[in-house]
Amino acid sequence: MTALLDVQGLVKHFPVKSGAFGRVSAHVRAVDGVDFHVNEGETLAIVGESGCGKSTVGRLALRLIEPTAGRVMFEGDNLLALDSDQMRARRRRLQVIFQDPYASLNPRMTVGAMLGEPLWLHRLVGNEQQRNQRVAELLELVGLRPDHVRRYPHEFSGGQRQRIAIARALAVEPRLIVADEPVSALDVSIQAQVINLMKQLQQRFGLAYIFISHDLAVVKHIADRIAVMYLGKIVETATADELFRNPRHPYTRALLSAVPLPDPTVVRERALLEGDIPSAINPPPGCHFNTRCPFARDSCRRDPPALVDDGTGHATACPWWPELPAAAALLEGRGTQEDRSRLDRLQAAFVSAQEAT
Repeated sequence: MTALLDVQGLVKHFPVKSGAFGRVSAHVRAVDGVDFHVNEGETLAIVGESGCGKSTVGRLALRLIEPTAGRVMFEGDNLLALDSDQMRARRRRLQVIFQDPYASLNPRMTVGAMLGEPLWLHRLVGNEQQRNQRVAELLELVGLRPDHVRRYPHEFSGGQRQRIAIARALAVEPRLIVADEPVSALDVSIQAQVINLMKQLQQRFGLAYIFISHDLAVVKHIADRIAVMYLGKIVETATADELFRNPRHPYTRALLSAVPLPDPTVVRERALLEGDIPSAINPPPGCHFNTRCPFARDSCRRDPPALVDDGTGHATACPWWPELPAAAALLEGRGTQEDRSRLDRLQAAFVSAQEAT
């Protein structure tokens, strides 16, 4: 199946300027070689800690900022090769929902004016009556009343403002929507309402989402596939069910162990990470996660790991992932002799494979 969006080798380095003349002294490696795809009607969630580059990836995919290198294919066309007029025509099919709806909505425009403006710009309506009818339909789609057209953003609650932002994205009939932390500023009950609304709209219109979030509990309810990012790189991708059932990368395991459980009687082992995320200006050599990984070896500090698919759609940027359960048990003092034997066998097999290549 041909992907709706196919991103290859995406890189974004932001220059760091210093001195009286503003000379470039370094670069922030915000996105450092990212590959992924999104199919029609699918939700790909990109997750990771703050500063990992996930929001930058979303903006690069929409060409809201220009990449340093890479290719972004949408509906078979390379967006980075389009001129401004061609890109403007494509904007209709690519939309975004920002984290803070109050900041992304114009406080001096009514809801009717905000929803009607893209209809005029893309010539989707022929007259005022058609525009008003379409605006009313959009408001009803997202659970608001048609008489809200005369109100301003400050007259709505946070959840209602996000519904308006969703309606604005839907106005031009897009195929792909990038949702950048769309519910992180909302109360938990409102988060559920907005997530359910997005799922209903996806089923009705066949939308594809790139859902950017740091909240894995939310991601579990909306994502079809998940890509885990760390310091500008994707370290693991899998279907949502597979990732939650069988996390492989040590960073993914740590993220999932931090998700709060609704049952206070359940006790779960936490995979605690020591230290802070390294600077994106000077990331560590080899695996970027090696400075915080309890299982890091000498090869991890020397050789950058490739994101390898096992043939089932589960890809991991860690050659040692098969031995992590046994290694974790030994590290926590609950391992058995069988764990030790398995660990030794896997390590010997990996070394042999390395020497053979």
